[in-house]
Amino acid sequence: MLGEMSDRSREVFRRVVEGYLATGDPVGSRTLTRSMTEKVSAATIRNVMQDLEFLGLLDSPHVSAGRVPTQLGLRMFVDGLLEIQELEPGDREKIDATVGSNARDVGSMLDKIGAALSGVTRGASLVLAPKHEAPIRHIDFVNLAPDRALAVLVFADGHLENRVFRPAPGQTPSSMREAANFLNALAEGKTLSELREAMAVEVTRHRQELDERARSMVESGLAVWENEGETQARLIVRGRSNLLEDSAESAELERIRSLFDDLERKRDIVEFLERTEEGDGVRIFIGSENKLFSLSGSSLVVSPYMNADRKIIGAVGVIGPTRLNYGRIVPIVDYTAQVVGKLISDRGKG
Repeated sequence: MLGEMSDRSREVFRRVVEGYLATGDPVGSRTLTRSMTEKVSAATIRNVMQDLEFLGLLDSPHVSAGRVPTQLGLRMFVDGLLEIQELEPGDREKIDATVGSNARDVGSMLDKIGAALSGVTRGASLVLAPKHEAPIRHIDFVNLAPDRALAVLVFADGHLENRVFRPAPGQTPSSMREAANFLNALAEGKTLSELREAMAVEVTRHRQELDERARSMVESGLAVWENEGETQARLIVRGRSNLLEDSAESAELERIRSLFDDLERKRDIVEFLERTEEGDGVRIFIGSENKLFSLSGSSLVVSPYMNADRKIIGAVGVIGPTRLNYGRIVPIVDYTAQVVGKLISDRGKG
């Protein structure tokens, strides 16, 4: 569509979007008469704006109050007209400062990086941490309530994880022990991913040998690890207050709260990571383009990060209003993803 526009229409569109991203306010024709390359009347600019509105690229929130870009308009601007800025030295220094924090574990390190990313961008940061892939030393199940159980995972490197899940009805301490014994016989020297594959084979092979309750216990545990309502990756969100502070209107506050309710329930996190893997580098999701944030009226700038084997293992991103300063945020997210990938790779070598 950009290629079919006249130079005047393209400039009006670009200046409206840039003005909106800078201030959050609708941009009027009189404002544009002072900045256009060619001298044109306000009436001419209003006619161009009406044409752009007809195309679905601009919208007028109030009568005679100027125009703002629609989601389609923002998408077209980001894809075709956005000018990516150079990473500012001060932003680089703040991200780099987290590298020397000597965090004891990956989770603490990523939490510090998330806090720095939130501080630099004044948005909410999102970090999807890699799953733990050290070999498993021991697995145990603990009954917490009729509908809740705890899976205790001890890894060979000393890492410990506790995961609460919902077991199949009717589990007993005996069936839990049998399930744990079954898993521990398979688990030695295997990572969670490898154990999951081995479990699928073994459950099929020995289905008749297992007590019905023990078998359902194993399958319940498998379902937890296969992302049924939970994921192996850990989601870290920092800077929630940044979004709430910038949202003056009650309706906007409600949309932001809805976003964080979604995040806290970890809805669609698997899809989120899969979508970051669809392309290399930074991706921008505007409003309802990302199912995870469809109710929030927010944008997400996200980049996957890789380990030493160039395999995508997680992602970092920034959540903010759709009027984000995309040109500044994109290089910050890109650089942070590179930093995280290098830190993860260096720790793996150690």
